[in-house]
Amino acid sequence: MSLILQTERLNIEEATLNDSSFFFKLLTSPTWIEFIGDRGIRNEEDATNYIQHSLIDSYINQGYGLYKMVSKDTRQPIGICGFLKRDYLEHPDIGFAILPKYERTGFTLEAALALKDYGENQLGMSPILAITTSKNLPSQKLLNKIGLTHVGDVRPSDGEEDLMLYSSLS
Repeated sequence: MSLILQTERLNIEEATLNDSSFFFKLLTSPTWIEFIGDRGIRNEEDATNYIQHSLIDSYINQGYGLYKMVSKDTRQPIGICGFLKRDYLEHPDIGFAILPKYERTGFTLEAALALKDYGENQLGMSPILAITTSKNLPSQKLLNKIGLTHVGDVRPSDGEEDLMLYSSLS
């Protein structure tokens, strides 16, 4: 386990290949499918491949990535939050997702605030971007709460619909 940082209620840690059960649940949850999209995860083996190629490879190649949000109380992973480097964005963007059971508990806000600070002050990211769909109102509200501003729209290189683009610099 590689601890990135701690908040009042969370440990923010790098994902490991042993997290496949958690990632299978997260990546097949209804809110993930609705707002982020189907990543073709059909079993824990697919989840293990996702962890390796989307998360661990990013830690190695970018020096950052999406991290597990682990409850200090239960020691269980409950969501992810961190940074991605997308080919169609000039700067890294912050992303997050949480198991439906933990939605509207403040955990994602807690993690996003801490990671935004970490990105700016430890990794030197400026600006920090974010993307979301026009129908994902909870994400839009959270991005505003962490100080990001809607600055326009962007179309992903493989996407059919424009996404709302947010920036820490408006």
